[in-house]
Amino acid sequence: MLLSLKGIQKSFGGVKALRNGNLEVSEGEVHLLMGENGAGKSTLMKILAGMYHKDSGEILWRGHPVSFSRPSEAAANGIAMVHQESLLAPHLTVAENIYLGREPVTSFGWVSRRSMIEAATRLIADRGFQLDPNARVENLSPAGKQLVEICRAIAQGSSLLIFDEPTSSLSDFETCEVFRIVRQLRERNMGVIYITHRLEELRAIGDRVTVLRDGATVHSGNLDELSREQLIQHMVGRAVDTAYRREPVPPGEVLLRVEGLSRGMLRDISFEIRAGEIVGLAGLVGAGRTELCRVIFGLDAAEHGAFQVAGKKIVPKTPREAARAGTALIPEDRQHDGLALALPVSYNVTLPDLEHVSAWGVLKKSEETNLTTTYVERFRIKSSSPRQLAGKLSGGNQQKIVIAKWVARGARVFLFDEPTRGIDIGAKQEVFEQMDRIARSGAAILMVSSELPELIQVADRILVMRQGRLAGELPGRTTQEEIMRLAGFKSFPEDRAYESPSDSEKA
Repeated sequence: MLLSLKGIQKSFGGVKALRNGNLEVSEGEVHLLMGENGAGKSTLMKILAGMYHKDSGEILWRGHPVSFSRPSEAAANGIAMVHQESLLAPHLTVAENIYLGREPVTSFGWVSRRSMIEAATRLIADRGFQLDPNARVENLSPAGKQLVEICRAIAQGSSLLIFDEPTSSLSDFETCEVFRIVRQLRERNMGVIYITHRLEELRAIGDRVTVLRDGATVHSGNLDELSREQLIQHMVGRAVDTAYRREPVPPGEVLLRVEGLSRGMLRDISFEIRAGEIVGLAGLVGAGRTELCRVIFGLDAAEHGAFQVAGKKIVPKTPREAARAGTALIPEDRQHDGLALALPVSYNVTLPDLEHVSAWGVLKKSEETNLTTTYVERFRIKSSSPRQLAGKLSGGNQQKIVIAKWVARGARVFLFDEPTRGIDIGAKQEVFEQMDRIARSGAAILMVSSELPELIQVADRILVMRQGRLAGELPGRTTQEEIMRLAGFKSFPEDRAYESPSDSEKA
């Protein structure tokens, strides 16, 4: 047995994040760690990696009790963590990041760049990675940055690697590359702990699975002995219907009309969305979906074309102008672009519409609290109080705040960019239900998603983009194959096992 965690407990300011965390990992095993947002997965792994101190419990490493007070101690013992958000130094090269803090030196005490580059080259070639040791990390793709973190862990002599949601922001091809690397690590007899919310990934790489719920381990066993439905029930504590289907409503007036829009890669895009509609927007990575949302919301100025919101022509040059016209953006990266993490829940909910909770430029605290309480209850946001910092909430609850603040402002056109990225199955269902309520209240929704089953479940119709243009429109009850055919993908197997694409598919 490589690792054993027994009865791990951890509290933050009186909130019990972990009350009974248990986990065992063997050499040459890929162990899946699952649970809803806030279940304690990341907390348990950060304790193991030396980032947090446990309150109680036991950590056995190769049969011996250990306790790490800092990440460097965990790394020295062979434990490393690849975080969801890169912790690399972007201005340094690949080689410099791999050996940061452990640079080879000459007999005179100077850093030997030649030795460092040669060592990085050997390491990269030995693992079969596609990396240039001299490339700056800031110029790498998200998958490339993860490769650098993996190389750094291997260079440290790690025998256990922890992956925290490694594919949440990757394309299908990049996901295949991560899976290939994980399999390679297993073949080299390393232990891997893999945190994920994406149920379709499980059987592609996992051996065993441990499920946390409300800070405690509720199940641990072989993955092949567990059905998808049983796994979800362990995660959420109840049966969940994953086959969500939205019942459409008769569409009303046209709330968003886009005519001949062009900007950069976007070329001659025209479409309209009516009140009560949820229109999906599909396409491969780089097709221009996020770019389209940015132009509609005034983050980027259109070069050509016209917009109408609720029949009124607008030319939004800033997000403020778009918001005043009734448009809202729920961005792909909610933590960086959608929330003020260091501010309370109440500030985030009222931020887009301070004039409604202010008088003569002075904030009315009682009105702010009452408004926040109303929307916290309406969206079932789990927080200790309106004063709790938004950054302390789970991903699903953070996403609810981003949606709630625009509903509170009274927006009528909603742009949802990857609304379920990085949130668990239970929170996804709640987001879908909230989107349905928003549409039924008379709003119009444009939903961007890389998760094709979600688009098919939720959207009334689906627009497909390819290389900056609209390639076509499909009914909501279409198939993944039809979407990918319009998107320009050459082949799309019925059973996506995330096998490595062929060279022709890479092109």
